[in-house]
Amino acid sequence: MKITKMSLVAALLIGSSAFAFENTKVSGDAQLNYNTSDAASGYDKVQKQNGSLFEKDSSAADVAVHLNLTTDVFKNDLVAISSGAGVTALTTLGLENQLVSNVWGSSHTAKAGTGAGYAHALGGAKVENAAWMNEAWVAATAGKTTLKLGRMELDTPLAFSEKWSVETNTFDAIVALNTDIPDTTLVGAYVGNGNGNETFGQDLTSPVVSGANLAVGGIVNGNGKFGTFGTNGAYAVGAINNSWKPLTAQAWYYNLTSLATAYWLQADLDAGQLGVDGLTAGAQFTSTTVGSGDASKTAAVMVGYAMKDTFTAKLAYSLTGTAGALHGANTATSTGASKLYTEAWWNYGQVTQADTSAVNLTVESPVNGIVDLGLYITAIDHSSHATNANTSPYEATLTAGKSFGPLDATLAYIYYDADQTNVDASNTVQAYLTLNF
Repeated sequence: MKITKMSLVAALLIGSSAFAFENTKVSGDAQLNYNTSDAASGYDKVQKQNGSLFEKDSSAADVAVHLNLTTDVFKNDLVAISSGAGVTALTTLGLENQLVSNVWGSSHTAKAGTGAGYAHALGGAKVENAAWMNEAWVAATAGKTTLKLGRMELDTPLAFSEKWSVETNTFDAIVALNTDIPDTTLVGAYVGNGNGNETFGQDLTSPVVSGANLAVGGIVNGNGKFGTFGTNGAYAVGAINNSWKPLTAQAWYYNLTSLATAYWLQADLDAGQLGVDGLTAGAQFTSTTVGSGDASKTAAVMVGYAMKDTFTAKLAYSLTGTAGALHGANTATSTGASKLYTEAWWNYGQVTQADTSAVNLTVESPVNGIVDLGLYITAIDHSSHATNANTSPYEATLTAGKSFGPLDATLAYIYYDADQTNVDASNTVQAYLTLNF
């Protein structure tokens, strides 16, 4: 799944504009995700054996309900105050050990049994449902300044909420946004806590499954639990400028207290405003320094072309430095996902490894409004990377999506070759159903 690459500014405006509603607004969705793969996973991964498509032990499923509420609190000529809250509930509907042996979300917990009857995947254990408050915020706007504080989604280049799975990580934060300077948005944030995941099932006890990652799309800690972000929280400041209309430039600086500093630079050009219809281009550069170590540097470029109502195509290239361990990946989770132009569709954490080059081709077409097709190809070269020396992972994903009123449906086929000794290429089939309300 592609990460929703919405800017922090857009995310903030969605939340802080809630005071414009006359009445309380309730919204959300119900989501069903299904995954089946012939790659080794769960118990099979522990036993180092491949699975088979559509077999129980090779499949995973989850159902999530996301419920959000926003409401006016106060408004006069000087200030407007709004608030919002959100709840996420995650359940397998009892499908585990019946139709599937794995789950999507890592916010589940489970206690597996022992003995021969617990030999596969989840070990016959009942996976516990999970529910938590993922948002609880208040926002105040005076003039062109908005202050938002509480629990919320964030979308900055190096610390963001991942929305590609059945669950989404959020943050306890304070965010200020100002647009007094023409064509410029200034952002300042302090992030104290987050609930990005570490491993599935915080209380798994069976020696068979202990330590095995049984969540195919895990993002969130067990039961949605929040903990300190980084070591002692983090600060971020950013500026986004569009003074020259064809170009949007942004610069971000991060200080993960007592841990690391980082910056991100990006510029995106819409050549259509220069008379070259459909042409886009972009460049990214990021650097992270952990403690007194060497900086981890990464650069990426992109060129794209779009023909209205026909297709959109983008070609991107990225290169990471040989030093350091963090090369543009999200600091808020352990998935390895990034905002780099070359990010893979499903197998995250590859393009952000040290001493790595990557090429990504993305082609999307609405096919006359009948079905939305997507082709996503990512070719990676780890070169002399210490862990994956001389390997060249390759991923090709084909998607087909269609909306039926409030129901969004997507099918995906993923081919992945890790290019590692004794590891076969894998085939994965996924289905996504989302009912919006």
